[in-house]
Amino acid sequence: MATRRGFLAGLAALTLPVPGWADVGSPRFLAAGKQDERFVLHGLSGTGETTFSIDLPGRGHAACAHPTRPVAVAFARRPGTFAVALDCLTGAVIARLFPPEGRQFNGHGVFSDDGKLLFTSEVVAETSEGRIGLWRFPDFQRIGEWASGGIGPHDVKRLPEGRLVIANGGIRTDPQDRSKLNLDSMRPNLTLLSADGGIEAQAELPADLWQNSIRHLAVNAVGTVAFAMQWEGDLSEPVPQLGLWQPLRAKLQTCPPDAAGTFRMKGYAGSIAVTDGGLIALTSPRGGVVMIHDAEGRHLATHARADVCGIAPDGEGFLASDGSGALWSCTAQAITPLRRTGPQWDNHLIALV
Repeated sequence: MATRRGFLAGLAALTLPVPGWADVGSPRFLAAGKQDERFVLHGLSGTGETTFSIDLPGRGHAACAHPTRPVAVAFARRPGTFAVALDCLTGAVIARLFPPEGRQFNGHGVFSDDGKLLFTSEVVAETSEGRIGLWRFPDFQRIGEWASGGIGPHDVKRLPEGRLVIANGGIRTDPQDRSKLNLDSMRPNLTLLSADGGIEAQAELPADLWQNSIRHLAVNAVGTVAFAMQWEGDLSEPVPQLGLWQPLRAKLQTCPPDAAGTFRMKGYAGSIAVTDGGLIALTSPRGGVVMIHDAEGRHLATHARADVCGIAPDGEGFLASDGSGALWSCTAQAITPLRRTGPQWDNHLIALV
């Protein structure tokens, strides 16, 4: 039989405020890096100041944030064998996620709009067939998986009405050393999954661009998917690293590279972001550039910065990060230093929304 004391304790628990992102300094971005031989995940303010820092068990790649609770999931660099769910308020590890036997994480994930599910990008290790893992929040129990619709999925983003868009890179890799096994027959695609995991739509590149691996995604306010590509063929001719897709509304289109800087990206786009106003930023750590485009994919500006890769929307412009530990404010007009005292930033900056 319940006691009066127990009843009152339970009632008090129900009225306690649930911690939110404001309780950890209202970070606007998440970023993984390396600091003093440790791998870390940082929360960053809009001015690039660290709001929290938590150690990771290995090199991180990307992270994703719960929509309301101060919980982040950091993913290992692919092919990954771990993901870590972190309480950003206390620094505690809530859960360690491991893919099922024969699977590998592929560096990215996203929460559902209501925060009740985590979706993870995965592959079947031996074949690189794509899977999207389903994990229940808050206990992070795995409850199922969906086919990603292709080979080698990497990034995954949430769309309205519970849909997901998947960047299937098309590359089959050796599960041990990451060597690429099918460059002569790869066929990347974009796949739209419904709220129950069914394939609603797919889009492929034209045959002469099949060696352009679709890697990273950004979604604008009206649901257009901007995607970044990495060329795996001969680079004697210019190839686009940016494309656009309007699922269920328009065909996939690629955006020609800037004529004046055709080879500046060296065939490699490392990350992509879009602003609410529709500007698109594309980075290349190999080329040491950030390229800014309008909402139609037309080139506006190219900014030089060595080893720049992370990029995220920041108001009317972007926040960018590089491997030396610097953060940069970036617009179509200029790239200016914001802070230089961070870790050696890894590939991605993730904006909290």
